[in-house]
Amino acid sequence: MELQPQAIQRFRKSLSGKIGLGLTIALVLLALLAPLLRPYNLAADQSYVTRLIAPSAAHPFGTDGLGRDLLTLVWYGIRTSLLISLVSVGFGTGIGLVLGVMAGYFRGWLDTIVGWLTDILLAFPSILLAIVIVTVTSPSLQSVIIAVGIVQIPIYIRLTRSVVLSLREQEFVQAAKALGATPFWIIWRHILPASLSPLVVQATLSIGTATLEAAGLGFLGLGAQPPTPELGTMLADAFKGGYALSAPWTTIFPGLVITLIVLAFNLLGDGLRDGLDPRS
Repeated sequence: MELQPQAIQRFRKSLSGKIGLGLTIALVLLALLAPLLRPYNLAADQSYVTRLIAPSAAHPFGTDGLGRDLLTLVWYGIRTSLLISLVSVGFGTGIGLVLGVMAGYFRGWLDTIVGWLTDILLAFPSILLAIVIVTVTSPSLQSVIIAVGIVQIPIYIRLTRSVVLSLREQEFVQAAKALGATPFWIIWRHILPASLSPLVVQATLSIGTATLEAAGLGFLGLGAQPPTPELGTMLADAFKGGYALSAPWTTIFPGLVITLIVLAFNLLGDGLRDGLDPRS
C-alpha cells in the first residue's frame, strides 16, 4: 500500500483525523515515557493513611482504596490498555488477513471451511466469546490478548475475503495469470497491496473496540491480574470496595481515559478512511 500525495492531502483536510492523530500520539508517548516521567512501584506503594484522598496538588487524581496515587495507576493503565489493544488487533488482523486472502482467492473447499469458522465465531457475542476464552485459559494479561484477538478474527476474514473476491477478477490480476505468475506471487505483489487500505482503517477502529472489550473483562475480574494496573480493574475495585459513590474520582478518571483512548482511535480511523477512500 503506497501512501499517495492525494491521500495525504485528503487526510490533512480531515479535522477528525488530525485530532485523532494528535490524541493517539500523545497517548502512545505517555505510555512509553511513564517509567521515565513517573517511576512507581505499583506493588509496594500503598498506604491506608492516604486512603481515598480527594484530588489535590499532591494527588491530582486522588488516591484509591489502597492509598495509591490514582494518576500513576491511570497512567500505567494506559500502557496496559494500549498493549492489549495493539497486540490483540495485530494478532486478529494477521490471522484474519491470511485466512481471508486464501479463502477469497482459492475459493472451493477452503472457502467453505473458513466460512464455517467465521460463522461459528460470529454466532457468539464478542464479549461472551472473550469471557469463555479467558475463563478456559485462566485470567491473565496474555489470556486477554488472545481472547480479544480471536474475537477480532472473523471481522478481518470477511473484510479481506470480500476485497479479494473483487480484486481477483480485475484485469491486472488476469494479466499476471496470463504471464504465468504463480498464485502466491499474485497474492503477494498484487492482491495484498491493493487490499490493505480498508484493513488499515478497520484495524484503527478495532483498537477502540478492543480497548472496551479489555476494560469489560477487567471489570469482571477476568483481565490483567494485580499488581498490573488496568483501567477496567480500577473501576471494578471501586465498585467492589463500595466507594464508587463516596469517592467518585476513583471511577471518573479511569472511565474518562477509556473514553479518550476509544475516541482517539475512532477519530484517527475516520481520518484514515477519508484519506484512503477517495469516494468518501
